[in-house]
Amino acid sequence: MLKPYATQPFETRGRLYPEELSTFRSPFQRDRDRIIHSSAFRRLKHKTQVFVEHEGDYYRTRLTHSIEVAQVARTLAGALGLNEGLAEAVALAHDLGHSPFGHTGEDALELLMKPYGGFDHNAQALRIVTKLERHYATFDGLNLTWESLEGIAKHNGPIIGPYADKKKHPEDAPLPYALKEVNDQFDLELHTFASAEAQVAAIADDVAYNHHDLHDGLRAGLFTAEDLMELPLTGPAYEEVDRLYPGLERNRRDHEALRRIFGLMVEDVIAIASNRLESAQPECAQDIRDMDRTIIRFSKPFFQNLKAIKSFLFKRMYRAPSVVKERKRVTEMINALFPLFMEKPELLPAEWRHEVDGVQSDTELARLVLDYVAGMTDRFAIQEYERLCT
Repeated sequence: MLKPYATQPFETRGRLYPEELSTFRSPFQRDRDRIIHSSAFRRLKHKTQVFVEHEGDYYRTRLTHSIEVAQVARTLAGALGLNEGLAEAVALAHDLGHSPFGHTGEDALELLMKPYGGFDHNAQALRIVTKLERHYATFDGLNLTWESLEGIAKHNGPIIGPYADKKKHPEDAPLPYALKEVNDQFDLELHTFASAEAQVAAIADDVAYNHHDLHDGLRAGLFTAEDLMELPLTGPAYEEVDRLYPGLERNRRDHEALRRIFGLMVEDVIAIASNRLESAQPECAQDIRDMDRTIIRFSKPFFQNLKAIKSFLFKRMYRAPSVVKERKRVTEMINALFPLFMEKPELLPAEWRHEVDGVQSDTELARLVLDYVAGMTDRFAIQEYERLCT
């Protein structure tokens, strides 16, 4: 049963293009299904999480990561009496705007797009679900509900106003153009926090990547279980496994320890969020949006322990020599492909070339090229680089 502060399924603010309600799915379940069936979602299968997609079948990709985030979001939403359909929809869509090669590709495109309005993967996700997915007869995009669009835009917090993160969103910085286009059409109230369900999706992202990056880093040999035994949370988890299952085979030992970390993260969020919700007594979903801070969060002591793990991962995984070497290689690919298509847009595929005829400025062309390059999978970007640039 949904709590009063949950997003009620039939109180949605609607879609940009009105549609009849489904007879057997809530509006947010319908959003979830449209996201799953989108082309952009399928392409996440071959997009980097940390390791470039072709480096091994066992590592997470953006697709498997998104599925894991959705699983955590469903669990948290269910435990807190929130709308699972909305939390799942936002979780599944949160990385749709990622470029090939993970954050490395995003960093490269951000620099390349600086003269043309910049690049932001959350804003690009909105562009995908409102414009670039073109399958339906009467509209571009997926025609998601206002609540799902709001969650994609603001799951990490307000974009403008007193509660916005000034490091991520400086007061004098213009909105990313892809976000502004959507917000001009369908006011997403960028000065407020998002729904509790979108906040659940955001923290589920933290839970998922903190867990699976440890797992992938161990598999890649970037660090060992002995290294993790020196850290808070992971050290006690390994000690408990060794006490319960002495002499356990290495892979099973790692799995048993890391699944305990996973459980601890979920339990901490549920306990803290339950206490905060009980104390705040919000009477409706809007009360959550109008607060002065997120209500779905880790406890302070737990968050400090997670910061130690994140710092360890940054040094030993995200900036490992082998990863840095690969980052340099794939950055060169993006830095070659983007200017090439800008100079010779006739190299774009036929279904993109007809749009070139309608562009009226270098900025419009750059945004068209960005949509194409950002939508590439890792393997396709590598193939195109080898075909066109070598």
